[in-house]
Amino acid sequence: MATEEFEEIAETFDFLDDWEDRYRHVIELGKAMPPLDEALRVPATKVQGCASQVWIAPLIEGDGPRAVFSFQGDSDAMIVRGLIAILHALYSGLTVAEVVKVDAGGELARLGLNEHLSSQRSNGLRAMVERIRDLASRAVAA
Repeated sequence: MATEEFEEIAETFDFLDDWEDRYRHVIELGKAMPPLDEALRVPATKVQGCASQVWIAPLIEGDGPRAVFSFQGDSDAMIVRGLIAILHALYSGLTVAEVVKVDAGGELARLGLNEHLSSQRSNGLRAMVERIRDLASRAVAA
């Protein structure tokens, strides 16, 4: 169920043999993201459970299960910005009903992130995924 944008990231990761090259690529993905407006850096958008400062602000167009999901995000850590960019590629453009069905663990495992992220970063990544799923679940019920 991965988006075309996520598939491109997965193909790039397959091409990059060395984890350090992949790590640099994640950071480059984060650098390419637009910064989050300061007005959206509020407690309501802050993701709990991350070692770094992380904000995820939903952008949902439409109502109910067919509403299209996207989000803006940011972090004070470059690697985490890159992880947010990967999650953006994984989820943005799907309907909120599709978002809750995505096997994020399985899709992210294709990138080999689990073996190379610290336990704190892995926990933060899980917290971001849970936040996204929660936002989409609430939109499905709306």
